[in-house]
Amino acid sequence: MSIITIVGAGVMASALSVPLRDNGHEVRIVGTPLDREIIESCRRDGYHITLKRKLPDGIKYFQTEYLKEAIHGAELLLGGVSSFGVEWFLRTVLPVIPDDLPVLSVTKGMFDTPEGGLISYPEYYEQETGGRGLSLNAIGGPCTSYELADRHHSSVFFCGRDMDILRRLKSIFETEYYHISLSTDVRGIECAVALKNAYALAVSLAVGLAERECGEGCVLHYNPQAALFQQSLREMRRLLEIAGCSDENIIPGIGDLYVTIFGGRTRRLGTLLGHGLSFEKAMEALNGVTLESVAITGRTAAAIRTRIEKGLSAASDFPLLLHIDDIIRNGVPVDIPWKSFEVELGP
Repeated sequence: MSIITIVGAGVMASALSVPLRDNGHEVRIVGTPLDREIIESCRRDGYHITLKRKLPDGIKYFQTEYLKEAIHGAELLLGGVSSFGVEWFLRTVLPVIPDDLPVLSVTKGMFDTPEGGLISYPEYYEQETGGRGLSLNAIGGPCTSYELADRHHSSVFFCGRDMDILRRLKSIFETEYYHISLSTDVRGIECAVALKNAYALAVSLAVGLAERECGEGCVLHYNPQAALFQQSLREMRRLLEIAGCSDENIIPGIGDLYVTIFGGRTRRLGTLLGHGLSFEKAMEALNGVTLESVAITGRTAAAIRTRIEKGLSAASDFPLLLHIDDIIRNGVPVDIPWKSFEVELGP
């Protein structure tokens, strides 16, 4: 049995307590400053108010001020913050952990660089922590927290620099329903599964456009969704190439794109935009929730616009990404550039 400390009581990190407890590990969940209500609810009766499920028995819950106590004796730290908590995790959590404590992050996202590149969060942590040599690993792939908590079959990638450490992490988490592949291409896995957030928003525009035409609850139009899905994959492959990643990483990216299109706040935002709402009005309808898709779209588009200015990329290679960014950043109405998706292949 291992002691696993989870920092961040979000839905995915909390759902991962299910396979961990099924495997008999001691689990400690530490809330961020934003998780106080979640931790208090779980302390009372184990019910997670955001995941809307009762977590397994035997978990120990800590408020953020007891972080050091919760880390003491742990054999793995699971980072469960959202992309908006990356700086907090970097400044508050990483400085207080032992150098030999492996970190496994569920945070999906990336940063754009001044040169127009894209890097993963583990790479960012490595840069900012200097020469500490922390083992910084991450989880990516098509897995929703709700289905994992319900023990539905799920397939993900664990990625990191050291395959031996990854194998050890796999042995801690894997169950008959939680299936884990391993990769040392950290940037490839993390960028692929981050990009799906931006493009899930794009595909969801077609849902809203169909409902605008026929009314909510109508039979959806699948040809437009498929066309946007196809264009999303084309642009995601180009972005992975720009980031210097293996094309093989498009596979978990496709899986994650598929599952994200079918539910959640990103689909809802895309649908509202397709209905004709401005980005501001759509966010009001969503009660101003923060969305990974918005952050990732902005960062990815910023990298591409930098590359366009430097003559390294062409706008014609990323018409869908740049249109989504214009909707979000400049308030333009949805007007999908269908003709720009057409290609000629051949000698």
